[in-house]
Amino acid sequence: MTDSANTITVEDVRKLALPLGTKVVSGDGLLHRAVTWTTVIYYDDQLRSKNVQPNEIILVSPPDNGAKPISSDTDIVRWAADVKAAAVVFCNNVSLAAVSEAKAYGLPLLQLPPASKPRAVEKTIVSLLVDRKGHLERRGTQIYRQLTQISSQNEGMSELVNAMARLTNKTVIVQDKRLRLLEHTIQPQFVSLWEDIEAFIKKPENLPVEMQDRHRVQDIDSPVQMQSLPIPNVARLIAPIITNGIGRGFLTIVGQDNDTDDIDLLVAEHGAAACALEMAKQKMVSETEKRLRGTFLDRLLIGDVSQQEAIRQGERFDHDMTQTHLAIVLSWRGNDQPSNRRLETMINAIIDVQRAKALVWQREKEREVVVFHATDRDNPVDTSLRLAEVFAREINRQYPNNHVAIGLGQSVRDIGQWRNSYRDAVQAMELAVRLQTDTPLYIGDLGVYQLILSLSDRDKLIEFCERTLGALIDYDMRQNGDFVKTLEAFFQCHGNLSLTAETLIVHRNTLLYRMNRINEIANIDLNRPETRLALHLALTIRRLLMLN
Repeated sequence: MTDSANTITVEDVRKLALPLGTKVVSGDGLLHRAVTWTTVIYYDDQLRSKNVQPNEIILVSPPDNGAKPISSDTDIVRWAADVKAAAVVFCNNVSLAAVSEAKAYGLPLLQLPPASKPRAVEKTIVSLLVDRKGHLERRGTQIYRQLTQISSQNEGMSELVNAMARLTNKTVIVQDKRLRLLEHTIQPQFVSLWEDIEAFIKKPENLPVEMQDRHRVQDIDSPVQMQSLPIPNVARLIAPIITNGIGRGFLTIVGQDNDTDDIDLLVAEHGAAACALEMAKQKMVSETEKRLRGTFLDRLLIGDVSQQEAIRQGERFDHDMTQTHLAIVLSWRGNDQPSNRRLETMINAIIDVQRAKALVWQREKEREVVVFHATDRDNPVDTSLRLAEVFAREINRQYPNNHVAIGLGQSVRDIGQWRNSYRDAVQAMELAVRLQTDTPLYIGDLGVYQLILSLSDRDKLIEFCERTLGALIDYDMRQNGDFVKTLEAFFQCHGNLSLTAETLIVHRNTLLYRMNRINEIANIDLNRPETRLALHLALTIRRLLMLN
């Protein structure tokens, strides 16, 4: 990191004194030149009579409208090179001839944004040259105002990131609390390194230790920290994005490890604050959309929405209401569980990762989260079951000590039938609560469960299960086999041998061998429908007995 006592360079002036939005027209690699002072000149000046010292920045005031100037911008560039100026800064557009001359002389050429006033810029540069510390504080305020103005004008996170990239001339990245990339801009010198950079910043363990608990980041002494990357000579500045005292994401500025300066620190600190405002605003918009979606879906469930209105509302939510849908209802089981809001957040995140199309909303009074999944038309149940199983696995991964009940209703094409699918899903979810299982239950499978549960003689159920499956269970235990697992996959795949082999990740011939061995060990004939029914019932009873 550069020392504030070092000589002030053209790059320092660009970052700390020139108006935000100043462009480097040429000489981007020459901005390390030292600056001693600054002088304003005019197109009507007699250049040779100007008393200018070496290493000054030449500020060129725009020509008067209608008047024919004495000098051209090309003349000014040549003269500036002769007097060994550090750089030339124009207020107006620069001709291609002047740019070519600047490149030939190796002279940095910059252009101020429209409506810039040269005398005001001169005053700012002088302030920097004589009082760097005080000017740095003023520049920080200016940067914060510009970045927050971007948010207030609804230009979005993307423009915030672009503005920070222009200020620092570095790669800028914004991530959410799960380290997913929200926005980023990559400088050309880092394009070839991007995959390595992205892989590093996406791992939670690579966050600075103080930032790994997002509920405590507010108490960090230094809001911006420098961290080396596992890439030679590359480092990042990282700052937490905090709203309401909780970390909501991270701002990263990536550059060469010897090329980080005070302005980068200011941009990281104030940029994180501006990103926090943008995230808070986006969250408010999201919450409003959730409420509107919830109100609409509540009306839909009571039959208060016509087909035409439902389709129009779906377009507003960017969702095709005419697809085949299936309701999935989730609810925490037991006491002392996480909030339903947390459950809803997890479900939305999973749907985003899976790229599924669904409408999600939290029903607070019912203590449930409802998902209307736009499922596959030809294979709706299995498609939605797979999504529900992803829900169950991810919830168990994040909350291994908590449990959730998941129920699925019938698939429906007509919007008017959505409420029937929802009622079915609630019934399946309630049975999942009764069975104390995290496995998603589909309404179409409930008949056999309810029949078995209605049988009060548990001993006879155990006896039937042991009589039907006992030989296979004993063999698996003695030989560390997987014949019971093979049977479960066989019935799950509706007796389709090719699909069963694919599910078990075995060759079809291997599966055929296993099926023959099952016949031999259990002394049965799987080709008989009655035998298949008995085995399927025994597997279901065994599962229910294990759950209870």
